[in-house]
Order: sequence, then structure tokens, then C-alpha cells
Amino acid sequence: MRVRKLTFAALAVAAGLSLTACDGDDDSGRNDSSSSSSSSSSAGGSGSGGTEQDGGKGSSDKDSPGKDSAAKGSGGQGATAGSGSDADAKGGKCRTDELDVTASDSTIDGDTEGTVAVTFKNGGGRDCTLSGYAGVDLKTAEGDLSARRSGERATPMTLKDGGSVSFGVTYPVNDSGGSGVRVTGLVVTPPGETKSVGLEWPGAATLPVTDGSGSPVKVGPMGSAGQGGAN
Repeated sequence: MRVRKLTFAALAVAAGLSLTACDGDDDSGRNDSSSSSSSSSSAGGSGSGGTEQDGGKGSSDKDSPGKDSAAKGSGGQGATAGSGSDADAKGGKCRTDELDVTASDSTIDGDTEGTVAVTFKNGGGRDCTLSGYAGVDLKTAEGDLSARRSGERATPMTLKDGGSVSFGVTYPVNDSGGSGVRVTGLVVTPPGETKSVGLEWPGAATLPVTDGSGSPVKVGPMGSAGQGGAN
């Protein structure tokens, strides 16, 4: 009986040791897994602010709000778009609705021709460009009379916000002693635009009657009257 009890005791101890060994193997496996996970997490966050973890969901910015915020805060996409918009606005042509258009008599005593100075003042809240000649038509009792270009070189220019530039409209003086052709108004169209501005004619009341061989009225390029350029 004693021998049998000892045998049972030995079997019990052996079984206990076997279970302890199994438990140790399981714990070791779990520790290795936990360690691997911790290492992976640490590597993902290093130097990227969590971007790599977010990036695992997809490459679009909407899946990584941290990345999007960082881009905006550092002058990224949002700042670039703003700069582009500003650049396009400054480089755009002057629109009719942005310009205050006026006309005044600029004839100097002794001149063989009369001169009207037309002035564009930029009130659009941005710098804009003027290139070429403006369109000019005189309204007369005999119908509309389109001015022809003087042939002077038209240099593109930037008209700063609040600045102004003038050009001249020249016409023959009616010194024939006859009634001539009565001028009733002036129509001006900025370069490159289709919308016109109607003004009162500030020059001589009449033009001499011509043989109809060509327009006696000429328009000069930007800066051809007044101070000679944008200011």
C-alpha cells in the first residue's frame, strides 16, 4: 500500500510540473505578441505624428485629419490656393464696372485740333491691366461716328487700385463758319471690353462737315493725354 501511495504522489507531481511548463509557454507567447505590438505602435508614431497609422486607412486627406490640419497650418494647400487667387486678380484686365470714366476738354489755345481727355480711374479694389486702345464713338446729329486709332504704339500697363490714366480724343475744329455737325454725346469702351459708358461731350459743339472719306476723329493709346501714364 505504501508503494502504491508513493507512486500516485509521484504521478501527481509529474502532472503538476507538466501543467506549469505549458502555462509558461503560453505566457511566453503572449509576452512576445504584446512586445511585437508595442514595437509596431512605437515605430508608427515616430517622427510622423500618427500620420502613418491614419495613412493605413487610405491615402486620402479625409482619412487623416491630423495631416490635413498640419498642411493648412504650415501654409500648404489652402495658402497656395489663396496666393493663386490673388495673383489672378492682380493680373486681370480692367473691367468696365471697375472703372470711373470721365471726359474733359483739354484743347490748348492755338492747337489746330480740338482735344478731349478721357480718364479711367480704377475703383475695383485691385490692380488691373489695360492693353491696347479704348473704343470711342461720337454721337452726332448725323449718326454715330467711330474714332480711328492714331497709330501710336499702345504699351500694356498696370493700373493700380485708386490710380488713373488718360488718353486723348482729337477732332477737327469747325472754323468754316457753317453750322457743321452737332455732337450730342460720347461713348467709351475700355480695351478688351464690350460694355460701354455713355458720357456728355465736353468738346466743341460741332464738327466740320466732311466729304465722308474717313473719320476725322482719332483716339490715342493709354497715357496719351494728361500726365502721360498711369498714376
